[in-house]
Amino acid sequence: MIVALGCAPGLGFVHTGHERSFVFDLADLYKAEYAIPAAFDAAALIAAEGGDDIGGVTRRAVRDAVHAGNLLARCCSDIYELLVPDREGDAEEWDSDVVELWDRKGNLAAGISYADEDPPW
Repeated sequence: MIVALGCAPGLGFVHTGHERSFVFDLADLYKAEYAIPAAFDAAALIAAEGGDDIGGVTRRAVRDAVHAGNLLARCCSDIYELLVPDREGDAEEWDSDVVELWDRKGNLAAGISYADEDPPW
C-alpha cells in the first residue's frame, strides 16, 4: 500500500536505517488501537479455553480487527494527511520554515552551536 501511494517504505521519520522504516512508523500509529487490545483478547481467550497457539490466535485477532476497522483505507487517508499538509484549509496549520532544536526545557533556534555557552532559557 505504501509503495502504491508513491511513498518509499524505507524513508522513515521515527524509525531509520531499515528498508521498512516508514512501515514501522505507520504501524506505530495504530498499534495501541489494534494490536495491543487484540493481544490481550487473545491471551484471555487462551487462558479461558486453553491451548498453546497464542501466536496464531493473536495474528487472527489482529487480522479481524484490521478488517473490521477498515484500517487499510484509513492508512491511505492518514498517509495523505501526513505527507500532503497543504490541502485547502490545512496550509495555515503547518509552518515548514521553522527549524528548531527540541529540549525538555523548551525549543531552541537551529543553526546555532550551543557547545560553548549555556542555552538561553
